[in-house]
Amino acid sequence: MMLSEEQKRFICEHAADDLSCLFLSASKYAVPDVPFLIEQIASRKQIREKLPSWYLNQDLLFPAKIAAEQCSSELTASYKQALVNADDHLCDLTGGLGIDSYFFSRKVKGVTYIERYAPYCEVAKHNFGILGADNITVINADITEFRSQLPKVDVFYIDPARRGEGNKRVFALQDCEPDLPDLLPVLFERAPKVIAKVSPMADIQQTLDLLPGTTEVHVLSVKNECKELLFVIEGDKTVLSPQLHCINFTVDGRKELYSFTLPEEREASLCLSDKVDSYMYEPNASLLKAGAFKSTALRFGLRKLHVSSHLYTSSELVSGFPGRIFSVEEVYPFSGKLCKQLSKQVPRANITVRNFPLSVDELRKRTKIADGGNVYLFATTLAGGEKVLVKGIKI
Repeated sequence: MMLSEEQKRFICEHAADDLSCLFLSASKYAVPDVPFLIEQIASRKQIREKLPSWYLNQDLLFPAKIAAEQCSSELTASYKQALVNADDHLCDLTGGLGIDSYFFSRKVKGVTYIERYAPYCEVAKHNFGILGADNITVINADITEFRSQLPKVDVFYIDPARRGEGNKRVFALQDCEPDLPDLLPVLFERAPKVIAKVSPMADIQQTLDLLPGTTEVHVLSVKNECKELLFVIEGDKTVLSPQLHCINFTVDGRKELYSFTLPEEREASLCLSDKVDSYMYEPNASLLKAGAFKSTALRFGLRKLHVSSHLYTSSELVSGFPGRIFSVEEVYPFSGKLCKQLSKQVPRANITVRNFPLSVDELRKRTKIADGGNVYLFATTLAGGEKVLVKGIKI
């Protein structure tokens, strides 16, 4: 299964090619197994940003492009190490490309990787060998059929497949494979803890209803895009209000953290502002996904612009806010006349809409404001119902 030096050169030389054209001209190349090498190129394009260390390792293989599309990133896989103990034995029930198994193996005593597709298992064995992960055992099995033979371990990790019939994407937990709520009783006979990776599109409260025993929910975002929901479930515990942990890995390498409970959010008093003050705050994607709207304002001493806008303001700068902070330069009452004139004052800006009747594209079309630059325009609605455009500079 090792790539020859000739095949590695082919992958490097054609890394930027149009792969459809490359496939059509495959017969003109003397290198062995060109279609397989094209699949490697396609997979490597998928992982270049999210798995940089794997991308740089020319000896690693990829069983299919879809495996590279669906795998965890290095940032999120590394984060999961904090959810397990050094003396744990973990079983990854949906092994896939093996990213999570590999990163777990760097922390725990041993990992059992289970995957239903034999080619994935062969590639995983190869890659784990290249990476020196000698504490991973690979098993080719479908867990829906293998459930009675599952090993006794400390933790099960599962990432149910989110593709249905015809490769259609699904988000509801019951539509994924395997059916985790149905499988949970079997898993808890063999381990005290289950970590489930769920679609970032899933509804958190509905998922909590399906997964009793959840003690923690981790909402992971990378560069302000929500990537994963992790549910930590412990079979011997009944928790009425699990902790929700919001984590955002920023562009500049920082890690923004915010934790709360759903009762804390429900009981928080809402403090609205009658104006946009000197500073404006936009929560990161993890907070927005988790629904930390009122508790955020209360904890940081901010006022919300509108119950549905999810933007906050203050007269004095509040540091440490988990999101973007802007120094407000101007607040424009929205009107048709403003749209016709604004591009003279603001020829270029990054536009965001929050609780506003127009989309970004519609607003650009009306205002003729080009994209980019260091100016930000927020189109939003204030507590009194007034539609405004807020001009700010990111701090």
